Amino acid sequence: MDVQLTIIDRDGVNHTVDAPTDMAMNLMEVVRSYELAPEGTIGVCGGMAMCASCQCYVKSDHDLPEKSEDEEAMLSEAFNVEENSRLGCQIHITEALEGLVVELAPEE
Repeated sequence: MDVQLTIIDRDGVNHTVDAPTDMAMNLMEVVRSYELAPEGTIGVCGGMAMCASCQCYVKSDHDLPEKSEDEEAMLSEAFNVEENSRLGCQIHITEALEGLVVELAPEE
């Protein structure tokens, strides 16, 4: 089953995309698969919560899993961090994300 997500790219353009819930993908991988950020500017660490290149702002009122210690630590060192900042690589695509709206943080 797919869920529909809205991803606002770094130019402010809204993209409504379908993300599969059965492929163990995360939000960063969805952004990459739809090429919504230039190659090499997102998911630089490969999804290990060791860079903040996939930082995004959660715009919708979804109940997301708590941040891990690694994610908290990375966001504490990142630029442009907001109250609603998350690392896309740490948001796994599940049916609960139907209708999620996120905006990609600016490049550092």
